[in-house]
Amino acid sequence: MPPRPYVLMEANYKQLLGDRPNVAMLPWGATEAHNYHLPHGTDVYEAQLLAEHAAGEATKHGAKTVVLPTIPYGNDAQQLDQVATISIGTATAAAILNDVVDSLIKQGIDRLVILNAHGGNEFKPLVRDVQARTGMLIIVVNFWQLAPEAIKEILDDPGDHAGELETALLMHLTPDLVQQDQAGPGTMNEIALKTTRQPGVWTPRPWSKVHPDTGAGDPSKATAEKGKRCFEAISEKVAELLVEVSGASKGQLPYV
Repeated sequence: MPPRPYVLMEANYKQLLGDRPNVAMLPWGATEAHNYHLPHGTDVYEAQLLAEHAAGEATKHGAKTVVLPTIPYGNDAQQLDQVATISIGTATAAAILNDVVDSLIKQGIDRLVILNAHGGNEFKPLVRDVQARTGMLIIVVNFWQLAPEAIKEILDDPGDHAGELETALLMHLTPDLVQQDQAGPGTMNEIALKTTRQPGVWTPRPWSKVHPDTGAGDPSKATAEKGKRCFEAISEKVAELLVEVSGASKGQLPYV
């Protein structure tokens, strides 16, 4: 296949000059254990492949978008006791985001969509700071929160981490990397301090103590067909966003 002009890792300069993008998408994942059956790069595969597919669909509808290389590391501070988990701190994430935005602004790209695939990544304070400093429109998309009606219809229980949703997606996207016969049940040990479980209260989970096989959610009912349907539903939502953001004019809130 020829290089796709909307995927920066493939695109050549002639393609980019011929049809300059006005919105960039930055997939952001993590490198961490996903139960016993999914690869450490699960979040990276999800972010990258969802971004590429959505950008391709958006391009067909006139969006001028480009997918940047995926950031493979996220905040995994509570999982550092698990073999080969890599975690970056908030200051590191802020530095990466600042440098990416500064680079894009110099080239006239003033719209950025962060496609996030890791629940431990918290972008709100970073985005507030960068957007205030540069004027860049920055939109954060947590992919697992898109298309809730479709996901509810397709899946029995999506799960929180390496459960049915992520397992189904990887069975569709990277089937050779899924070792389903090794999967743990993804059960959660009860949090003893009941007051920390109420709405409006949050504290990081000591992950390995709470989730013995590192999973959170039952992956046993996942299938590649379910993954395909979820992938398409989520990608469609991302593509719709890219088309609207790419076609926006200054003054259309929140693009100011």
